[in-house]
Amino acid sequence: MNERLPPLTALRAFEAAARHLSFAKAAAELHVTPAALSFQIKSLEDHLGAPVFRRLNRAVELTEVGAQLAPGVSDGFDRLNVAWRAALRSQQEDMLTVTAGPAFTAKWLAPRLYDFAQAHPGIELRVSATLRRMSFERDDIDVAIRFGYGPDAGLFSVPLIDEVSLPVMVPRLTEVYGDPATLPRAPLIYDDSVDFLDPPADWAAWFRAAGVPGTPPGGTHFSQADHAIDAALAGAGVLLGRKSLLAKALAEGQLVAPYDVALATEARFRFLCRKGQETRPAIAAFRRWIQAEAARYAHVLEGKRIVVTGLPA
Repeated sequence: MNERLPPLTALRAFEAAARHLSFAKAAAELHVTPAALSFQIKSLEDHLGAPVFRRLNRAVELTEVGAQLAPGVSDGFDRLNVAWRAALRSQQEDMLTVTAGPAFTAKWLAPRLYDFAQAHPGIELRVSATLRRMSFERDDIDVAIRFGYGPDAGLFSVPLIDEVSLPVMVPRLTEVYGDPATLPRAPLIYDDSVDFLDPPADWAAWFRAAGVPGTPPGGTHFSQADHAIDAALAGAGVLLGRKSLLAKALAEGQLVAPYDVALATEARFRFLCRKGQETRPAIAAFRRWIQAEAARYAHVLEGKRIVVTGLPA
């Protein structure tokens, strides 16, 4: 039994052929001839002392031994690729890739990025707006801004923005819906992106907290928070929205929050990166900037009596 590993080229040929179950496709991927790829696989089989493929008329299939070998070889090459990309990125101090949700990107991050670019002209910032769960290693992400509860095991994580939900509307609508008692006949806007919150921060919870009798009427539902905010800005109705995403519109008077009841949640925006990367100059600069920006709007509702409810006992 030969316990030494076979040559890397033979393992690479086997991994590609096992993935495609085709010598021709594997050879094309690796930019070698089918004969050369077949030679590498024969070399691996000689080294192993057992066949890893059954050669059929127009296809191949893994033998039992090949099926045992394939997952580990595939994982090994994945880890090599991750390590190689990480080594390359460690030399790119002027590039920073940030992922955030579409609503946070549109309503919070994008309007402020000019200031970051002016303050840090040497950093090339790339933003990926998605709610898809992304991998720092596989997707080459440096920083993630995420809303929720966590936990963020194995990552450097710091709270960025605490959250409350409160009704907002364009100023002219306050003439009709300036009193909470009028809301059962108001056109309500629903942001369904926060349906995962526990306890809920929805219109039914707000009616209970504010002492408004009855059931919230039907209205327009949006799966994305930024679309719900756009509807509110257009005067389509009254939105129960998150303060963090509404802060700029509230500060500029585009929207107003006429009531004194808000729903708190323990979910919050967090700044995430890989442990040990938080001191990397570009990441540290972005964290200092985004924390300062968050602090600028932390008191947007100052002067209003906000009754915060909805947190677990």
